[in-house]
Amino acid sequence: MGRILAIDYGKKRTGIAVTDPLQMIASALCTVKTYELKKFLEDYLNQEEVEAIVIGEPKQMDYTDSELGGVINAFAGELKEKYPQLSIERVDERFTSKMAFQSMIDSGMKKKQRRDKGMVDQIAAAIILQTYLDKKQRH
Repeated sequence: MGRILAIDYGKKRTGIAVTDPLQMIASALCTVKTYELKKFLEDYLNQEEVEAIVIGEPKQMDYTDSELGGVINAFAGELKEKYPQLSIERVDERFTSKMAFQSMIDSGMKKKQRRDKGMVDQIAAAIILQTYLDKKQRH
């Protein structure tokens, strides 16, 4: 059983989260510059056994694509083509950044630490991944 990787894709930075090999726990992994994301994934997939990649799907409140929707859809298509052995999944990511910020407050992080947007992106990716795991467990 391989890990599941989650991506909170952004214009400048992309948050990455991953499960343990048993796919039980979602953990924030890192933040990468979006222009370095493909190289990061290539390196990571060569080092770790990954079964699926979950990509946050940015939607507006009326369920239409957000500003980055087309870019992310194209990215997901590229991944499916380059890594046909992987399952590429999508998860609604509305409110994940707000939830990530709130979890930072709830965990007692200092204000200076909460300004780290990379940390918010990592936690948002972990929330996307946990949402996917919860949905998978229900089915």
